[in-house]
This record gives sequence, structure tokens and C-alpha cells, in this order.
Amino acid sequence: MRQQLEDYVQSLGLDAYLVGGAVRDELLGIESKDADFLVLGVDHDQLRALLEPHGRVEDLEVAGQCVGLRLWPRDKQVRKLARNGIELAPPRRERSTGPGRHDFEIVVDSSASVEDDLARRDFTVNAIARRVADDDLIDPFGGQEDLENRVLRTVSPRSFAEDPLRIVRGLRLVSQLDLAPDDETSRQMLDEAANVRLVSGERIGGGLRADGMGELSKLLLGTHPAKALRLARDSGVLVAIVPEFARAIDYDTQSERQGATLDEHIFAVVQNTPASLTVRLAALFHDLGKPEADETEEKHAPIGARIAGDVLARLRYPTRLRRYVVDLVAAHAFHLDDVNELFARRFLRDHGDALAHDLVAHKEADLRAKNVAEWELEAVARLRALLEQEATQPHRLADLEVDGSDLLGLGYHEGPQLGAVLSDLLDDVVEDPSRNRKEWLLERAKERLA
Repeated sequence: MRQQLEDYVQSLGLDAYLVGGAVRDELLGIESKDADFLVLGVDHDQLRALLEPHGRVEDLEVAGQCVGLRLWPRDKQVRKLARNGIELAPPRRERSTGPGRHDFEIVVDSSASVEDDLARRDFTVNAIARRVADDDLIDPFGGQEDLENRVLRTVSPRSFAEDPLRIVRGLRLVSQLDLAPDDETSRQMLDEAANVRLVSGERIGGGLRADGMGELSKLLLGTHPAKALRLARDSGVLVAIVPEFARAIDYDTQSERQGATLDEHIFAVVQNTPASLTVRLAALFHDLGKPEADETEEKHAPIGARIAGDVLARLRYPTRLRRYVVDLVAAHAFHLDDVNELFARRFLRDHGDALAHDLVAHKEADLRAKNVAEWELEAVARLRALLEQEATQPHRLADLEVDGSDLLGLGYHEGPQLGAVLSDLLDDVVEDPSRNRKEWLLERAKERLA
């Protein structure tokens, strides 16, 4: 698919270079969804004029600045390959506006070279380009060597000053690619961490497409999220993003069962969970209510759920995702005593299939980050198996052999009572699935009507 896109871009007569993450992933042998192109010798208007005969063209904006153009090709075959369009940008360079490290601006310059453009990119591993016409590789800052050595290094001391989100992106690369920042990059992270607060919530969390896939989400879904979260904590970035996390850092729960400090426990749980965004977000927030709960003697789960809701709203996560994560955090502290078929059916009834399975995934990750007896791990494994087994038993209103129209026929009226009776009937059936017969249910409903 990538080669077909490159052939198409080449057919447009542009001096185009594949740049950034696509080249990085190519060198690592990783399939990449990115396909960003740098086009030399043009400015925005000239590039637009060259692209418009081939399809619809729109500005590509980040943080209110136009950084390139997106082409929606008129060619139907190419459009199938590039469902999100093709991103192309003219070359840019950094121009000084004063003596300070923040005294500069990034400007489009049609005379800029590939090296000039790469010089204002974030990390050396992303500052590599490959010319589409002849596959010539341009790597002026040693990005290939840094990839081989798993080093995260900024291209310039001003990299984070240009866009503080780059710090979070760097931590995302730590999680995804198991990189480690060099000393200078670590220092820059410390110096610029507070400016992450200036970045819009959707770029960090909810995503520019409102899909929940901002940089924090990508970090959490990487293979080494705990490593990245520790760096985020140590650099001050984590508290800049989630100030509510501050109380968890080095917090002693005074629990032999918990073992580690609260922040380290949370990082371990995130690492232990399957790579599901909702489950990993819930893991990040699940115990943040403990410091407050220890003071007020309230339960920590509802406090953590409130914190999760506040943070996810602030970071512009989609409403449905946010509510799901809040529900997960609120229900995560369930006990595993007497796990049997009835327990599993009640669990499915209370939470629904998807949330029930995610709660079990979280519970196992939580237990494996604690000092627990073997029976607890066996109990969570038993619950997982029983959820699969009992999923065929009635546990939803739709599973009942009667519905609202049947109750209306008995003399019930539309309103809250109707829903309450159906809910009670479902409880009866969950307790004993053999009761899910129309005659039994109607008789039970008649008794409640009397």
C-alpha cells in the first residue's frame, strides 16, 4: 500500500520525500500507518496549486497553525488506500527573533533544503527522510544510529520550546520503541515540563479526531508504558498533565499487601493490563483516590472515579469512553470471595458483558502488582472462565421471555413501575435461570400487581 501511495505522489511531478515516523518505522521493520511527505521548492500556495487539479485540498492545522496540506485524491483507487487523505507540506526552517531560547519562529521557505526542514523536527529518530524518486536516505542528525542504540535525542535544544507536546510524544516513543532519553534530552524535559500545561487537552488525550488517541493514549498503549510513566513522573510531565497524580508520588499506603509506593503500584498495574485503552486509562486512575480516602475514611474507588472523570473531561476524551472508564474505576474494588456460577451471573447482570470482562482484566493486573495469596489469582481466573460459561444464561432485560407489552397486558401502566418490575424479574431469573419461562414470569408479575 505504501509503495502505491509513493508511486501516486511521484506521478504528481513533485520533488517529494517521505519523512518522520514513516521512515523511522520502515527502518525498524514496523508497518506504519503514517505517510507524510515533504515537497521541496514550493510554498503553501504553490503546493496547493499543484495539488488542486488532483482532488480536494484542505489546510492541515496543528495548534492553530497551518503546517501543511491534506489531499483527498480524485482517483478512487488511491482514495481507498489513503482514507484519511495524503499529507504534504512545503519545507520550513527556524528563524531567530531574539537572543533567548524561545525567541524564534518556524517559517515556510521554498528555498529550504531537506536538511533545513529536518533541523526543526523533534527527535533525531524522526529527522530522517527518504526521497521518493530514488530512495536516497537523508539522515543529517544520526537518527539511524540512535534507533540502533535505542536513544531518544532531540534535534535541537529548542525542540520542546517550539511545541511542548513533543515531550509527551517523546515519552510515547519511549513506551512504543523502548527508547531512553540521553542526558541532554532528559534535562530539556525537566526544563520545559511545566509548559505541557499550555498544550490543548485534545492533543494530549482526546485526539484531534476526537477518537481518544492523543499522545497520552498512545503512550499507554505502548509495550513499555511503566518505563515512560516513570520518566514522566521524574521529569514533572505527569503532574503537568494530571495534577491529581501529585499526591500518589512516593505515597506510602502502609500496606504490606500493596508493597510499593502508590505511584509505583499504579505503574505496575498499567504495565500488567492488556493493551486496551479503556483498561489502561482505568489502571492509571484506579487508586488515585487512596490518599483522600485515607484521610476521610471513604471508599477510594468512587473518589478515583470522580478524579478520572474530571481529568478525562479536561483532556477532551470522548464522552462514551470517559463514562466507561469512570464506571470501570468505580467498580474495580470488588471482592473475590465465593466466586461461583451465581456470582458470575450477578456480575454480568450488574456490569454488562464488556465491562465485566474488563473489570476482571484489571483485577488480575492489580493483583499481580501486589503481594497476594495464590487463591486470589486462582479466583480471578475462575471468574473469567465462569463469565464465559454463564454468558449464555439470561442476564440482560433482552434475555427475558417477557417484555413490557406482556406486562401491559396484565394491567401494568407505562412508567417507572414497569421498568422496576422487569428489573426485579431479571433478578429472579439471574438467581435461577430455569425461571426464565413466560408462564412463571407472568405469574410472578401478577403477584406484584396484586
